[in-house]
Amino acid sequence: MSDAELTVGVTGAVATVTIRNPGRRNAMTPAMWRRLPVLLDGLESDPAVRALVLTGADGAFCAGADLGDLDELLDANGEVGDAVAAEERLAAFAKPTVAAVQGPCVGGGCLLAVACDLRIIAPDARFGVPPARLGLVYPAPSTRRLTRLVGPSTAKFLIFTAELIDAERALRVGLADEVADDLTGRVTAITAAIAARSQLSVAAAKEIIDDRAGPARIAWWHRKVQDSGEAREGVAAHHERRPPDFPWSPTAFTDRQSPRLPTAGGEAGGVVRAGGRRAGAYPTRPPVPAGRSRHRPARLAQLGVAGSRRSGMPASAGVRSPLRWLHP
Repeated sequence: MSDAELTVGVTGAVATVTIRNPGRRNAMTPAMWRRLPVLLDGLESDPAVRALVLTGADGAFCAGADLGDLDELLDANGEVGDAVAAEERLAAFAKPTVAAVQGPCVGGGCLLAVACDLRIIAPDARFGVPPARLGLVYPAPSTRRLTRLVGPSTAKFLIFTAELIDAERALRVGLADEVADDLTGRVTAITAAIAARSQLSVAAAKEIIDDRAGPARIAWWHRKVQDSGEAREGVAAHHERRPPDFPWSPTAFTDRQSPRLPTAGGEAGGVVRAGGRRAGAYPTRPPVPAGRSRHRPARLAQLGVAGSRRSGMPASAGVRSPLRWLHP
């Protein structure tokens, strides 16, 4: 019986999917590629999950596809169809995704990391795209996504040479967002910050940045700002100097009146929360009370919201990032 598996745990509002394949540096088997979209369907439909972390066990992220059975890995067209389907499902995941990378992140592992929204890496992380060593053609969606992230020249270097690059170079070329000495601590801090923010703001931004929202969908998001009470609560919390309690819930993804919404899937099997609670066991936030008046968006000056500067803010300890001014 194979020990290769994907395990899922949920702590608070953050789900963690861990790649495990002992002795193979967490290489993904065909069964694991097929399993990943199923897990993602369940986690996306859970309103209590606000962010997803993808990581590897035992000091390695993922060494790529398990090449033990090439015939099973490749489809009739010579493509790694299951791997591409898993990558596309991860890229389309409706909530923020963070790849926590240590050790090797190669081939299919790099494919998965690039499909995440953010990549936070340890100093020992190594990235590579080795199909040219194996006589394979890197999947077209993966190639295009990598090119959008790092640019044509770096994408060509990685694919043409199949050489590994270290953490510092990955950061420099845009393959990584941060190099963190305390990987677990930094990823925990980032996902906690995401979970505390307005989920309406986060979800809308992800769709728009990923070019998955047309004009009708964008207009729907702006109407939700008024309908949900998010901005009213955010501004009130700012004035009162308290943490906001944003009312909008991810259950809005199941609103059938909105254009181009993801379809809610079933509950993820085998997902256990810290404290023993099962996925879906948390109540959703109550809806906005009936009769709450609509309001016109005010100017920032009228709301008393001060602008922020991009300088003078110290970077987090142990973190090297081109976006240091974003760190609290």
